[in-house]
Amino acid sequence: MSTAFKTVMMKPNDKVAVALEGIPAGSHVKVTCQGNSFDVELKEKIEFGHKFAVKSISKGEDILKYGEVIGSATTKIDIGEHVHIHNLEGKRGRGDKVE
Repeated sequence: MSTAFKTVMMKPNDKVAVALEGIPAGSHVKVTCQGNSFDVELKEKIEFGHKFAVKSISKGEDILKYGEVIGSATTKIDIGEHVHIHNLEGKRGRGDKVE
């Protein structure tokens, strides 16, 4: 059963949602976006403003947030995992890589 924690997911092709409050590990969260619904069990505690995966993400795959690529996965990321600098390499505003 999902609990009514506050989250945001802007585009249906996003791979992550953002916690709008701290959410404990093990919580079941229902994320909705433009008619799509995702029931996610969080594998880790998610702090306010942090991202978690609503879809499985393969190593090297682009990570979409708010409909934009924010980086690529440095490892496989399972549904419900925290998505942050430990498993995401940013692509925006880097200057050290040419695309």
